[in-house]
Amino acid sequence: MPKGTGKIVAQNKKAFHDYFVEETYEAGIVLAGTEIKAIRQGKVSIKDAYAHIDNTEAYIYNMHITQYKFGTKGNHEPTRTRKLLLHKKEISRLFGLQQQKGYSLIPIKVYLKDGYAKLEIAVAKGKRQYDKREALKRKDSNRQIERALKDRHLNR
Repeated sequence: MPKGTGKIVAQNKKAFHDYFVEETYEAGIVLAGTEIKAIRQGKVSIKDAYAHIDNTEAYIYNMHITQYKFGTKGNHEPTRTRKLLLHKKEISRLFGLQQQKGYSLIPIKVYLKDGYAKLEIAVAKGKRQYDKREALKRKDSNRQIERALKDRHLNR
């Protein structure tokens, strides 16, 4: 479960707002020729994407990679289903977690690592509306406390 250390191309900022993230996994992505060029240009979105395990293989759905500007007739389909590269043990663990009620596999970020496009996926449980409000209240109160401490420190 290593964290991404390369250049971050796309992030799912709403993931931590909408879900309780429990575990993260790094996965490679099987791409067509023009897709990696578009990713290197930052033309990727994982806002509506989700991962799913089908027949002992992991796939990412609704990941949008804009068509490469200089591509020819062999250009890729922007929202096609793409296979994820994970170890068998990871896939079987994710499949078991996916079967439990309330758990989803969501993409957190896409990044480049050693020339390869990687996807960080998370095992997450959906938050309810009152959980989201509570998190916002906690975040706001922490921000006010930090601001007060900073003002107090500057007034000395």
